[in-house]
Formats: sequence, C-alpha cells, structure tokens
Amino acid sequence: MGTVPSTPRWSSARPVDTAEYLIGTFVGEKSFPLTSDFWQKLLELPLSLQWPSHRVRQACELFAQNNYYTRHLAKILIHLGQCLQECISTSGVPSTVYTKAVNAVYISSVFLKYLIENAKSENIEELHLSLDESEVIQNNFPADQNIENFVMHGVLSFIGTLDVNPETHLLHHELLNFMLIVMSTQLLSGPSPGPKDVNPFIDAAMAQESSLVGLVVRRLLINYINRPRIPLNDVSYSIFSEGSQPGVLQRVGSAAANFVLLPFNYLVSSGGEGPRSPLADSSLQVLLILIHYRKCILVDESIADRKSGGATSDSLSKENTYFSENPYCKALENARDIEFDRVDIEGNAHSGPLVRLPFASLFDTLGMFLADETAILLLYSLVHGNSDFLEYVLVRTDLDTLLMPILETLYNASRRTSNQIYMLLIILLILSQDSSFNASIHKLILPSVPWYKERLLHQTSLGSLMVIILIRTVKYNLSKLRDVYLHTNCLATLANMAPHAHRLSAYASQRLVSLFDMLSRKYNKLAELMDDKMHIDKANSPEGDSIAEDVSTELHIYTDFLRIVLEILNAILTYALPRNPEVVYAIMHRQEVFQPFKNHPRFNELLENIYTVLDFFNSRMDAQGMNGGWSVEKVLQVIIINCRSWRGEGMKMFTQLRFTYEQESHPEEFFIPYVWQLVLSRCGFSFNASTINLFPVDQPIEKQNVDSEEELNKPQNGELIAELVQ
Repeated sequence: MGTVPSTPRWSSARPVDTAEYLIGTFVGEKSFPLTSDFWQKLLELPLSLQWPSHRVRQACELFAQNNYYTRHLAKILIHLGQCLQECISTSGVPSTVYTKAVNAVYISSVFLKYLIENAKSENIEELHLSLDESEVIQNNFPADQNIENFVMHGVLSFIGTLDVNPETHLLHHELLNFMLIVMSTQLLSGPSPGPKDVNPFIDAAMAQESSLVGLVVRRLLINYINRPRIPLNDVSYSIFSEGSQPGVLQRVGSAAANFVLLPFNYLVSSGGEGPRSPLADSSLQVLLILIHYRKCILVDESIADRKSGGATSDSLSKENTYFSENPYCKALENARDIEFDRVDIEGNAHSGPLVRLPFASLFDTLGMFLADETAILLLYSLVHGNSDFLEYVLVRTDLDTLLMPILETLYNASRRTSNQIYMLLIILLILSQDSSFNASIHKLILPSVPWYKERLLHQTSLGSLMVIILIRTVKYNLSKLRDVYLHTNCLATLANMAPHAHRLSAYASQRLVSLFDMLSRKYNKLAELMDDKMHIDKANSPEGDSIAEDVSTELHIYTDFLRIVLEILNAILTYALPRNPEVVYAIMHRQEVFQPFKNHPRFNELLENIYTVLDFFNSRMDAQGMNGGWSVEKVLQVIIINCRSWRGEGMKMFTQLRFTYEQESHPEEFFIPYVWQLVLSRCGFSFNASTINLFPVDQPIEKQNVDSEEELNKPQNGELIAELVQ
C-alpha cells in the first residue's frame, strides 16, 4: 500500500506534502510517544484540502490495522483532552490552541466512527483505549484516570463552561459531533440494555460530577433556545461544505498512498423548514441521547456466572439487574425557571446544584419547532418528567403556542410517523390531567384555523378544535392504523376534557355524536362477525377457535370504546349541560343512533341519562307546537332557553372518568431506539446499517417520512398507557 517517507521535509515541503506525511505517519505502523513533537505538528496542520471518500476509507482501514500497536487513537484523545483543558484555562483562547483542539476532535471523530461501526468484538476492543506500561505519562494526564473519562471530562467541561461565540462556535459544534459519534456504540447493542453492553464514552459522561452535568444540560438547552448561527468568519474553514462539494475533512494520507478522511456532511440542514441552526440541532440530539440512556448493572456478578450457561441475556437483565441513576435525566427533571423557583416560596432547599432555565424562551422555542420530532420528544420529556415546567405550561395564557402546532401535526397524521402521533397524544393526555387546562382551552378563541381544510372554522375555541382533531385522529386510526392504544389515548383525553366543556362549537358537538355512530358501526360489524363464527363447525375448522377468539377480543375492546364515548357525553350533560346547547342539539338531531343500544347491558345505565335529557328537551319542543316547521335556529333557540331552567332532575351521577398516563416498566426499550432513529435521520452522517442491532433496519435510516403502518415505527415496549383512576 506504499510506504511513508523516512525523512520529513518540514522546511521545504509544500503544505500538502506535510499533511500527507503527518497523516500517513498517524495511520501507519510507527508508534510515536505522547511526548513526541509529532503530535504538535499534526494538530497544527491547516487542514484545508478535501479528498475523495474512498481514500478516506483506505486510511481508516490502515489505521484500524495498526492502532493495536501504535495506540494512536488513545494518544490523540489524550491530546484532545489536554487541548480542551488549555482552552478552558486560557482567557481569550489563542488561535493555535483553538486550531489544535478543532483538529484533534475532528481527526478523532473520523477514526472513532470507522472503528465503532466496523467493530467485530463485543467489547469494541478495536479502540484500544489504553497505553503501554512503558509509555511516559505527561503531568496533566492523571495516572489513575482512564482515557475515556479524561477526554469526556474535557469535552463536557468545554461545552458546559465556555459560552458559544464566533470564536468558539466551530469547536462547540465539532465537540457535539464527537459526542454523537462516541455515543453511537449504543447502536451495536440490542433494544433492551443489558449488563454486557459496552458504551465506554457515554458511561464516562454519566460518571461526571453533578455540577458539571447541570452545566452541560443547561448549555445544551440554551443552545437549543438561542439557536446560534454559523459565524461568517468560520465559512473559510474547510469543514463547512457548500452546495454539492463532498464535505468536510480535507486531504490526509501518506505520500505514497494518498489516504484521506471521510467527508461527513455535518452541516447539511433538512430542507422544507427554513434555515436551521446546526448547533441547536446537535445540542438537542446529544441531550436526548444523554437523558434516555440507561446503564444496566448486575445485582450480583456471581448470578451471571451461575446462569450464563442456560439463561438468556434478556432474562438476566430483567431478573437480576437494575439501572443506575441517570444524572442528566435527573438534572432535566429538576430544572427550574430562571424567573421563579418553588424554593423561594416553600423554603424547601433542593439537594444539589439546580439547572436554571428561561422557561418562557424554552416554551416559545418549542412552539416554533414542534414540526420536528426531536422537539416533540423534548417537550414530552419535560412535561412528563419536570413538574415545574408542566406547571409553567399549564398557567400560560397562550396555550395555542404549543397546542396549535400539535393539533396541526395530528391533522396531517397520514404524513407523519406513528411514533410522532403517539408522542403528541401522550402530551395532550398529560396536559388534560389538569382541570385548569381543560377549562382554559375553552376560553381561548381562535379567529381562524387556516390549515383545517374540511370546513371554515371561524371564532372557534381552542377546546372545540382539540375535540375536532382528536375525533378526526380516531377516525384516521380506525381506517388506517387500527391501533388500540391510539384509540385509548384519544378517548382518554376527551374523557378528561368532558366535564369542563364550555360552549362547545356546533361542529365539535356534531363530531362527538358522529364518533359514537362511527364506533357503533364498527361494533355492529364485529357483533355480526361473531355471530357468524359461532355457527362454524369448530370440529371441521381448526382455525375457528382462534378466529372467534380474535373477534371476541376486538368486540370487547370496541364495547369499552363505546362505553367511554357514552361516559364523555354523560359528563358533558351532567356537569356542563347549561353551557353546551350545541351538544344537546347534536344529540337530539342524531338521537336514533342511540336506540339500538338502549337495552344493552353494558350501555343501558349510561343511556338512561341521555334519554332523560332527550325527554326533557323533546317535551319542551312539543310544547312549542310550531306549525310552520322547525329551522335549526328555532330549535337551538328553544334549547338555549330551556338550558337555563335545566336542573338535572332524574340524572344519575356517575364517578367522573379520569385517565392518567404512566410509562411501562421498561420505557427504555422504546425510547432509546426511537431517539437513535431520530438522530441518524438528522445528524448528517450515515452509519453502517449492517452493524446496527438497536432497531431493525429495513430501509435507509435517513428516510424520515415512513409509512405509519410499518413495523419500524410501531410502538414496542414503553408505549403509552392510559390508566383509569376511579
């Protein structure tokens, strides 16, 4: 493959020759000690030439062969940590130190990525993150610290302590890319974290002090909020690709072999959503990976030894393991508003350093970018895990900032992934658990809803729109996805909202009654199918038992759905009838849909209340004796007048339905693969699909708009659970 020139020509060589010599030496067979001036020269190179990707692969292959002997990966990581220490400790970072740090993190990233995605051993031994005993250790590298801890401490310290400005922007961005690469070892493991998983760098990140963890979480969120753009003076640096140019790092290799580094397109922004901030996107991706990581630990090492012969790794992880605490998740859950802290009122000091964030800016930023799934996942993580942020959201008077993009995304469900739909429905369910939220959404009037195409919606309350969209989602699910969990969550949210309904619009009221009609049609089809199956001679049809059982299960499910819809209507009529004449009108207009279920044992008690209301208002209509016929306006006027005299006599009081969201016992089996699917579709570089074990790869990972019925996007473990609390 060629040889490296034995004598470098530092003084007379052109820059390209110097780069070829140094990079060729770096990937070659000769090992340079940590103290060699070779590293100084390598890291001070002005890497400004782009080379073809096939030569990059050649360089990576040669590096992988020789790294066991040279330990050059470990050494460049140590130099990276030292450069970062110098950047942090030096005020007004000298350009040479900054250049060295950028080069070190970039070169490290290229070769680390290749080694990780081509790892053949379970322990990723190809990294060789250790030095020979004979290696002379420099003073600023602690002898008792391993290399991954040393470099991750430097990376996280730089991200957490140095502000993003035109001088530091590039290094901040490259360090975030570095983190995405070193944490990609998760892709090599299965969807259920086990005690044998090897993630050295992310484990090192988890081992940092809580004060540093808090600084990192805050910085990542501040980056997401502030969305810093690429400084103009950085455009000259060649890692920024423009147009169709091949991308990022430049030309490297030996004089003879012409090796090059892989051209990652780090800064390719996703189209269709206007200009983006690569730093903000990378910050959010890194944060999501960190907060959802789970380190699986054996309760007793001897258990694994005794059971290793017969037990699967899955059974070991479930029975004899536990997850260590995730400090990043804890820091996010304990984050407080920079403008207000509950400690100020209650006097209960919080243990450990607090992450203080501008909740107002975070709220507004999320509202602007909820079209992106990563923003949805961050919002979910906040409203589910951080009670202070949830409380902040609930007291905002402009809830449409968040709800309108959520409802618009649900409106366009056919163009979204099923995971995206699930996460949004869970968020709505969590919000609907609060009675003040359910009341306030009916007070906020929307002048128009331009994205709703079926009809013009003028002066519609946010609550009415939410009812319309949830019912539309049920209808879409019934025809396309046919997923029980999606139905459950839509109906659970509607049930939570029902007692607080206020002046529900005519269209929303009609859709509510149509929902019962739609589900009843499905129920009737299943009941007929069940009757047909009962006549099958099961002795002559081995499949008969199985088919009948499936139909019976589905019939039971739709019985529950119909009952919940009747509960929703009952809650409105029992607790909010005088404020909802349009609901009364809709029930009267379509009263025939309830007749077939009047004597049904599961529905009759709930239908008694509906018929009590119908009898009351029908009698008032009969008393009017309109000879000229009834118009919609006249009927509605009679209803409005008689709503004032309605006292609820004869109505049976039922316990209000209240649904709450709870995660399953192993949500990580859903969230970790989901986060990495989102990251790989957005981060700008690809990963060897054949080595991914974290989730099934049936298609290109970069494809974002996946058909909602495909198994890749179907919730697995950890999907939403709506628990009925009586």
